[in-house]
Amino acid sequence: MSVDFYLRYYIGHRGRFGHEFLEFEFRPDGKFRYANNSNYKNDTMIRKEVYVHKSVMDELRRIIVESEIMQEDDDLWPQPDRVGRQELEIVVGEEHISFTTSKVGSLLDVNESRDPDGLRCFYYLVQDLKCLVLSLIALHFRIKPF
Repeated sequence: MSVDFYLRYYIGHRGRFGHEFLEFEFRPDGKFRYANNSNYKNDTMIRKEVYVHKSVMDELRRIIVESEIMQEDDDLWPQPDRVGRQELEIVVGEEHISFTTSKVGSLLDVNESRDPDGLRCFYYLVQDLKCLVLSLIALHFRIKPF
């Protein structure tokens, strides 16, 4: 496996239903961890772990490198607030980045930020990562059995 690649994403908030969040992580050995905690209507936390193939890790790495997120800086991005927070941590080779920002509701929020280009890069990357992760979960697990 790629020992020089790691990715972790978290988005969450504390509100009326407690600490609600989505978090996923891809470790260098190929272990993929997923957690989704929504207390809405007394839902229970969903936790899943699986090892993914090297090709999945290679594709993740390609997505990260092509997004050019490693050249961005979160200094001008909105700070986490009562609405929530997002965290993205990535290691690619010798480069290690860690971003923290508030929840981004739409592209309008992105365009009104002090660094719209950098935040747009982050926003689209996160959308791509979530799609990939939710597809992996749907392929490997039946979350709500019939």
